[in-house]
Amino acid sequence: MSGLDPQVREAAERWVAGDVDARARDELRELVGAAGSGSADAAAELADRMSGMPTFGTAGLRGPVRAGANGMNRAVVVRTTAGVAEWLRDRGHGGGIVVVGRDARHGSEDFAADAAGVLAAAGFDVRVLPAPLPTPVLAFATRALDAVAGIQITASHNPPQDNGYKLYLRGGVHLVGPADTEIEEAIARTPDAASVPRSQDYSVHDSALEDYLARVAELAKGSPRPLRIAATALHGVGATPLREALRRAGFDDVHLVASQAEPDPDFPTVGFPNPEEPGATDALLALAAEIDADLAIALDPDADRCALGIREDGGWRMLRGDETGVLLAQHILSTLDRQAHPDPLVATTIVSSTMLRSIAQEFRARYDETLTGFKWLVRAGDGAGTGLVYAYEEALGHCVDPEWVRDKDGIATAVLACDLAAHVAADGRSIAGLLDALAISHGVHQTGQVSVRVTDLGVIAETMRGLRRQPPAELAGSPVEVQDLLPETDALVVTGAGGLRVVIRPSGTEPKLKCYLQVVEQVTCGTIGTAKRQAAQRLAELETAVTELVAS
Repeated sequence: MSGLDPQVREAAERWVAGDVDARARDELRELVGAAGSGSADAAAELADRMSGMPTFGTAGLRGPVRAGANGMNRAVVVRTTAGVAEWLRDRGHGGGIVVVGRDARHGSEDFAADAAGVLAAAGFDVRVLPAPLPTPVLAFATRALDAVAGIQITASHNPPQDNGYKLYLRGGVHLVGPADTEIEEAIARTPDAASVPRSQDYSVHDSALEDYLARVAELAKGSPRPLRIAATALHGVGATPLREALRRAGFDDVHLVASQAEPDPDFPTVGFPNPEEPGATDALLALAAEIDADLAIALDPDADRCALGIREDGGWRMLRGDETGVLLAQHILSTLDRQAHPDPLVATTIVSSTMLRSIAQEFRARYDETLTGFKWLVRAGDGAGTGLVYAYEEALGHCVDPEWVRDKDGIATAVLACDLAAHVAADGRSIAGLLDALAISHGVHQTGQVSVRVTDLGVIAETMRGLRRQPPAELAGSPVEVQDLLPETDALVVTGAGGLRVVIRPSGTEPKLKCYLQVVEQVTCGTIGTAKRQAAQRLAELETAVTELVAS
């Protein structure tokens, strides 16, 4: 016996019959043949591929580019878009504008054409971006055109084999429940992909990038100032738009990591195209040292995330997302036009540093903490983000211009970061010195992570159940309290004295249990160096205690 489940074979054969891509049909037929010939590995892979279509996660659909229901391919994109079209029509948005964009990953061009074709055949006014462009350009265009939806084909910083489908609703905001499940139900009702009508009756939105760049250039508040910048796009689509955005903002001394400047879907110089990953920014920091830069900037492949590198103690290092977050918050609030923004709101997530709360109090701004993800951050405060002037999450995401881009935006963040660096330099200070000044005013906020990767997702569920049955009474020698965030989200928040906080939650994108750690040490009679050492020691002790807690 081959071990091939007859129901899996039948589902695969139905999928092949309804696929729109000859190459994908051949790929799936070959896998069915191997499974039918007795290959246990092929049978297992086929079962995985036919286990159901992708569902909307934190940032839309993502998965490996491969044939079958459980992958990113043309048939999945066609059926997904048909479901989106049905949902939009049912809510009175039929005939409205929909913007479609793409990055430069494998399959992106075909997927974008298919999405546009389905929407055009369904009667929508479809505007396609003219080339592979950053996700923030799509988000901007969706809002600027008052589109009823925007679709960006991208897998952001995922591995090279992946692609994805990011959906924005009217106003350029991410979908949240119940819209996500309603759209998934509509997708499930669609016929096979070959039966879904497609049309080429759509237009190209040629001015999208120009309109976006004109707005981003306005974010720099000062006059042009000398600043030498090292930058990388990590083989993504951000290099040219970044350079042009900085030039328009008055920063024209920009040096790109040459080996990573052109879009390349194979990401040949980085194992994982994410600025957070160890080694991903090595070439950037080497370039920064070589050219004696004032600031280093790393974008992720679709340019919605931005990481900063600074000179410190004679060398270079990348800032953590929380460090960049509080630096930009202080800069935005200190330069904010309070007549235009009389009641400003800043926001971050439950897994980010709490320093933002203290900074907000200093500037008499409202503050909110949300669940993880920008779909929640841009809805901070009253549920609609009213008054929002800045939001960030520790995973290098910063929303610095929520009036026009209601999502993270790496290019706009880079412009604002250069504006900050130029201000600091003009005052004879450094970014490292500004971080110390913030710590003196608000406390040394030391943050870290403990992650447990698993092969069986059941292990994560059992660990969370165990922690709920028997929550810890102390961690690293400190008494703690535990708050359970169910049913709102699957997370536990552990708090104790001295700013101790641990957030424990399953990852939304990887097979990991993630623990976000924080301790706070006030700078009192001792020096800031003493406070930093004490905070580092406390964080190390907390990391050990949390590792033992979740691994037991």
